[in-house]
Amino acid sequence: MAEHKIRVLLCKTTMESHDRGVRFLATKLRDAGMEVIYLNFLEPSEVVETAIEEDVDVVGLSSSVQGHVAVLEDVTSQLQTRGRDDVLILVGGVIPEEDVEPLRAMGVSGVFGPGSYVNDIVQFIREKVSARI
Repeated sequence: MAEHKIRVLLCKTTMESHDRGVRFLATKLRDAGMEVIYLNFLEPSEVVETAIEEDVDVVGLSSSVQGHVAVLEDVTSQLQTRGRDDVLILVGGVIPEEDVEPLRAMGVSGVFGPGSYVNDIVQFIREKVSARI
């Protein structure tokens, strides 16, 4: 049996423009052998539609401004409604500490702030996805 190639959708929602970190992560995930789709300026429904159409294992949202809790609540809810609660949801960027627990409660598996190590993110994705497939 062929090894499962992990498919990751990385995106920035709405008018989020700071993208240095997420672009760096996209490159490193590709270097680690993952298939990465990177998109900008999506509404939550577009994130969900793309995740389903592309049959991804992981959705990673990048946030450097407020609004990530509402966006992720919408994304996780829509994925559940569409029967895709098997998709691993990650968020990275400037995430206030007080938002971490509410994000986890809604189904966000990983929260990675500034200074997170790429190797830790790669390992986290591999472990979580392998446990789901």
